[in-house]
Amino acid sequence: MPFLGDKFAATDETLMYKIQQGDEQAFATLVDRHLTPLYNFIYRILNHPTDSEDLVQDTFLRVWDHSQQWKSRENATVSTWLHKIAYHLCIDYLRRRHPIDYLSEEEMEQIPASTQIMDSLQELEVSREVEKALQDLPTRQKTALVLCYYQDLSNQEAATVLGITVSALESLMARGRKTLRQKLQLADLLGEVS
Repeated sequence: MPFLGDKFAATDETLMYKIQQGDEQAFATLVDRHLTPLYNFIYRILNHPTDSEDLVQDTFLRVWDHSQQWKSRENATVSTWLHKIAYHLCIDYLRRRHPIDYLSEEEMEQIPASTQIMDSLQELEVSREVEKALQDLPTRQKTALVLCYYQDLSNQEAATVLGITVSALESLMARGRKTLRQKLQLADLLGEVS
């Protein structure tokens, strides 16, 4: 049996079985492993850093409180389950708080850089334009794109998070990409960057 203190020794599934038995160290390991990806996912949906921090904490509280509800299934990895909890918390948040308060340019500049460092200021500007356009998409289209392109979930995992079929997910993504292209006039924008 791998030593649980090494956060990469135990699988997520092993950690969940230990969490179901009340193992706080297993929970801390799971949180350490998934905190940043879940925060990034929630932030891209809400576009609000403080509320994103609150919701990621709420996500992990639900994991601890409802760990008995997790079951290892073929299409339900722990990561998928975590994203599904976070997604539902985001939807509840958006229903309670409409319209969404968008960040000012000054607040955007204070957000720490993502894990993918931009090679140039032009690429950074394109990224900002895409992020802004992404916020204008309907929530389900935006979530589908974020899950697949930013969170690197498979289509099956993303469909599970959203509670839809893979073909419905692909349809959401196609509509989302089409709308983004229209909003950004992507061909013109990419031509200027090249």
